[in-house]
Amino acid sequence: MAGSANGARGARVLVAMSGGVDSSVAAALLLEAGYDVAGVTMKLWGGPSDTGCCSVSDVDDARWVADQLGIEHHVFNFGDDFERHVVEPYVADHAAGRTPNPCVECNRHIKFHRLLRRADALGFDLVATGHHARVVNGSGGPRLARGVDEAKDQSYVLHMLDASVLDRLLLPVGETTKDEVRREAEARGLVTARKPDSQDVCFITASAGRRKFLGQRIPMRPGRLVDTAGRQVGTVESFELVTVGQRRGLGAVGGGSPRYVLDVDAGSATVTVGDRAALDCSVTPLKEWRWTNGPVQGPVGVQTSAHGPAESATIDAGGSSVNWDEPRRRVAPGQSVVAYQGDFVVGGGIADRTAAPHRISTSS
Repeated sequence: MAGSANGARGARVLVAMSGGVDSSVAAALLLEAGYDVAGVTMKLWGGPSDTGCCSVSDVDDARWVADQLGIEHHVFNFGDDFERHVVEPYVADHAAGRTPNPCVECNRHIKFHRLLRRADALGFDLVATGHHARVVNGSGGPRLARGVDEAKDQSYVLHMLDASVLDRLLLPVGETTKDEVRREAEARGLVTARKPDSQDVCFITASAGRRKFLGQRIPMRPGRLVDTAGRQVGTVESFELVTVGQRRGLGAVGGGSPRYVLDVDAGSATVTVGDRAALDCSVTPLKEWRWTNGPVQGPVGVQTSAHGPAESATIDAGGSSVNWDEPRRRVAPGQSVVAYQGDFVVGGGIADRTAAPHRISTSS
């Protein structure tokens, strides 16, 4: 079982139970390993939710599993923190033409640091979750590594966790596959054994969608579609809903080969489009880069989505850009960029906006 060197048997562990099968099995494994376990479900979103991990039924499922295991179950309301650190930046990013990753920001601000503060106040030694990743301890301290199940690995969305968190974190299912987790749940008769995985942003309902959610919080502005020469070739109803790399859902851009979004300029409400070849780049600017344990020289594997492939690249020592070994599709500004050496996370940051691929014309 991956976890902290401080994880002596009998230590008090607060397990974040989302109401899914992974966190249910995490709690069961820790209990069987001799830890003093209590479960907690974090109530983050008070609005309507029919997807993700914040629905009323998820709280009920977590409570039922806790009852099955015979452990305490708490519900912590972190709604104000979630609104401030996740929802508001999500809206602001769209207004600025960026494509945010709210799950990363939730992990960064809420599910670990905020939870650890509450765990300290209640006298818990450690926290645990059902994420598919591993904490590996060595002479240099704890390091975050990929989970055993490559298809379910979640190290990408946990890349920002520093040693102060990793030293107190247990990830019991990181050494197992998803199929094994479900078999463990079934063997224990847990009510979540066959519950589907949550896939979507918890505060964006499937029925209303992103357009309605954003439209209730910010004015949606129409945008101009221009080609790389600055000529207008169409319009979009709301540039806030457009992301770099997008092909579908664009306004009339004429016949011929498909066109892709190359850039979103919020200041002028202009979306630049081009052919597939124009979407490729050799450098991705970065911001807020943090090396896990000092700069790494030479090639690393760089991942730009939760389950996308790691591609060979070099990160400059100052963390200002990714230099790709081979040209690849542009990364949407706002997306997390995570570097690996083998299975270990060595750094992470956020993709910044690439210089506009043309001089924007203000004429129509």
